[in-house]
Amino acid sequence: MSAIRLLVLGAVRQHGRAHGYQVRNDLEYWGAHEWSNAKPGSIYHALKQMAKQGLLRAYETAPSTAGGPPRTEYEITERGTEEFFALLRASLTVYDQKTDVLSAAVGFIVDLPREEAVALLRQRVAGIERWRAGVLEYYTPADGPGSLGHIGEIMHMWIHSADAGAEWTRGLIERIERGAYTFAGEGEPFVGVLRPGEENPYATGTPHPGDAR
Repeated sequence: MSAIRLLVLGAVRQHGRAHGYQVRNDLEYWGAHEWSNAKPGSIYHALKQMAKQGLLRAYETAPSTAGGPPRTEYEITERGTEEFFALLRASLTVYDQKTDVLSAAVGFIVDLPREEAVALLRQRVAGIERWRAGVLEYYTPADGPGSLGHIGEIMHMWIHSADAGAEWTRGLIERIERGAYTFAGEGEPFVGVLRPGEENPYATGTPHPGDAR
């Protein structure tokens, strides 16, 4: 699963309607260009592709008073909203998601009801535990990685990754159950997008042809 689809759909959804440069600016504001494949070319390509797939609706806007070509604004469709939540739920549940996909999902976790978020994270813990048990059929941590030669280091790494992933997920569950954060239906959500005209302190400043479209 690619993080870019979840990130782009989520960014457009948070704005309601946004042009490509706004989406790029938001993702750079979140640092997604550092921890995912959300580079300008990938963002603009994803916007066009998902518009063709009916997940986004494209509108050509009039040129600004300052001149220049018209920009295309995007709005998430009903199908796009369904896709967004399907990706979000899968990304929180599947135990072996890549870090960028899981990071994107955590960024949008408050778009879900609190109880559902906890249930999905519990599924993730269960998946990690099943996977860890499978590794233990071939590797005994007490014997040390050397018991399997240098290949044992791979399984040793897997066990450590599983333990760390489960510990982090349980901690997040505990914080959510104690009332941390504002989830869907609970009040004013956290504003994670830049307001019109607000400067992005994390912008790369690297121009791209898609910025003007």
